Amino acid sequence: MKNVYGEIGSSFAFTCITNPRVCAGMLGTLVKGLGADHVLWGTDSIWYGSPQWQIDALRRMEIPIDLQKKFGFAPLGDADGEVKRAILGRNAARLHGVRVARIDGAPSYQRDRFAMLKEEYERLGPNRSNIAYGYIARES
Repeated sequence: MKNVYGEIGSSFAFTCITNPRVCAGMLGTLVKGLGADHVLWGTDSIWYGSPQWQIDALRRMEIPIDLQKKFGFAPLGDADGEVKRAILGRNAARLHGVRVARIDGAPSYQRDRFAMLKEEYERLGPNRSNIAYGYIARES
């Protein structure tokens, strides 16, 4: 697969609670069919609130042994393993050209737009800039 990605969003949120085996089968199918590097995390947080419970659920999720044997699914691995880190953000970072480095065990997104804005903010100091952004109507 080169240009097809599976985003798990609401499907994960719904199935991890109502039927974890279906959820595990869905993840196994996506990883087997598309590759772990083509599965993306999505939360639909506007409907479900904070996605932390879903992140925790994915980190705890594992494909049951009987499903692995029956369908040839690979295990998802450790909570902070390669497959789950890829799904939770590294795949999307790669797609959007964000370089991810690990500093003191935490991800550091270097030279992305937010990092540049932070550098500019720190360079300008604590004073207000009074820069106006957006559309400004001229007086007639």
